[in-house]
Amino acid sequence: MSTPSDSPAPTVDQEALRLVAVRIATEAAEHLRGLPRPWESGGAAGSVATKSTPTDVVTASDTAVETLVRERLAALRPADAVVGEEHGGSAGVDPERVVWVVDPIDGTVNFLYGLPWYAISVAATRAGQTLAGAVVEPDSGRVWSAALGLGATCDGRPLAASGATDPALSLLGTGFAYDGTRRARQAGMVAALLPRVRDVRRTGSAALDLCAVAAGWTDGYLEHGCSWWDWAAAALVAREAGAVVRTPGVAGLAPPDDGLGADALLAAAPGVADALAELAREAGAASV
Repeated sequence: MSTPSDSPAPTVDQEALRLVAVRIATEAAEHLRGLPRPWESGGAAGSVATKSTPTDVVTASDTAVETLVRERLAALRPADAVVGEEHGGSAGVDPERVVWVVDPIDGTVNFLYGLPWYAISVAATRAGQTLAGAVVEPDSGRVWSAALGLGATCDGRPLAASGATDPALSLLGTGFAYDGTRRARQAGMVAALLPRVRDVRRTGSAALDLCAVAAGWTDGYLEHGCSWWDWAAAALVAREAGAVVRTPGVAGLAPPDDGLGADALLAAAPGVADALAELAREAGAASV
């Protein structure tokens, strides 16, 4: 497992893209804070729907936030494309065009129940590679951001992955799919990992799990089945903080053939990254 080191051709200003991502994600968080809260209204009729399964929810706030983000991007970056969780969109591997990848609320189930672990994720990509991104937590107000080759910050403070070197003493984040059959396989993998790491945490937001690795709050994170918008911004935050990051293939690009499973998402402190990847393989990651 390795961290990509090649930078894109210098045809865009990555720092400028980061500032746009921060601006829009921050505005979206403020907008979300002013919308009705599902946990206070008891999930009023019409405010909550489902997608792939009855447990895969989408709220009226998800669609409202994505609409706002798209409007702001159209105003600030009219030549760019947008791919979002709720309103869709498509983007091929175009080496010249910037594609914005948006998750209006990552951690919607947490948001639905009033738990604070949810975030807005906005990323600028090109040819499947993230150039810049921002993750904003509406509840805490934290702003995580990164630009390719320029580092990562939280509220302006530089981030650095942990110095962990022993996988047995590593704190590992994870998550579970909405499909019950796959969730059972994931549970089996986690059960195999538990005796071999310090402990496992599950927050319910892939973006915030990746940011936790970037901050050194956890030593690693492994999940299968996440979509591009879940990790497009936060994976760059983790990578720019020094973590080793392995993502699924996107925009027509093939995933790594490394025995972790085609849609595995793994981020870890550099001192334990290879060991945690091997533990995941031994725990059956490829068959999850």
